[in-house]
Amino acid sequence: MHNPDPADITRQLVELRIEHRDLDAAIARLSLDSASDELQLKRLKKRKLRLKDMIAYLENQLIPDQPA
Repeated sequence: MHNPDPADITRQLVELRIEHRDLDAAIARLSLDSASDELQLKRLKKRKLRLKDMIAYLENQLIPDQPA
């Protein structure tokens, strides 16, 4: 079984969290603009949710398995 390097996972987490934060700011800006593209806003929100799921998955990879 392949065990990913914790340093690689941590690096990915940092990148994903930055992208998530940037998307949050972009969504907030678009939400304030009444003329904004609703489809674009929905796509950004969907991307943000995918990032959140990816972040949660990678965080779980950092937690060591405990024997049952």
